[in-house]
Amino acid sequence: MSFSYDESSEIPPTGNTKLESFLFSCELSSKVPFYIFQGDEEEDLEHFLELRTVCLGEGAKEESNVVEVTAMNHLGKTTSVPIANLHVKCLPMVSLGEFELKAPVTIRLKAGTGPVSVSGVHLIASQAEDSDLSEEEEEEDDDEAEEEELPSVKPAKKKKNQ
Repeated sequence: MSFSYDESSEIPPTGNTKLESFLFSCELSSKVPFYIFQGDEEEDLEHFLELRTVCLGEGAKEESNVVEVTAMNHLGKTTSVPIANLHVKCLPMVSLGEFELKAPVTIRLKAGTGPVSVSGVHLIASQAEDSDLSEEEEEEDDDEAEEEELPSVKPAKKKKNQ
C-alpha cells in the first residue's frame, strides 16, 4: 500500500504525519441497502476511504446493480455519484484503482438487490507524536554509534621471503 501526496490530497506532506491503513469491506443488498463510513470524532485524525473493488456476490440475480457513493466535493457540498453498474452476465466486478474519499461517505445500492461487496482501504492520518519521532531519531543515533565503534580494517602485511 502506498500513499503519495498530490495537489488534490488534503494531507500536507510533513515529516510528522503518520498514516495507518486497514482493510475495509462491506456488503450491500436489498436487506442492507447502504453503509455509512465515518471516522472517529478526534480532532487530530483524518479518515479516508480508498475504494478498490466492487463486485457481485454469490446468488446475485440477472439484473443491474448500481452502486453509488455520497461524499463531500471540493466545495464542501454533498454530492452523489454512481461508481459501478454491475450485471452477472457482462460485468460482475469493477476495479476502481485507488478511489479516495474523505469521511463521511455513504455507499448505497441504488438499484438491484445484490449482494454487492465493496472493498478497499481505510486510511487514518494523524500527527505523529513527539515520542514516535524521538524513538526513530534514537534508532538512527544508535545505528550511527555502532558504525563509529567498528575498528577500521588495516591491510595485512606481506611476508618477506628469506
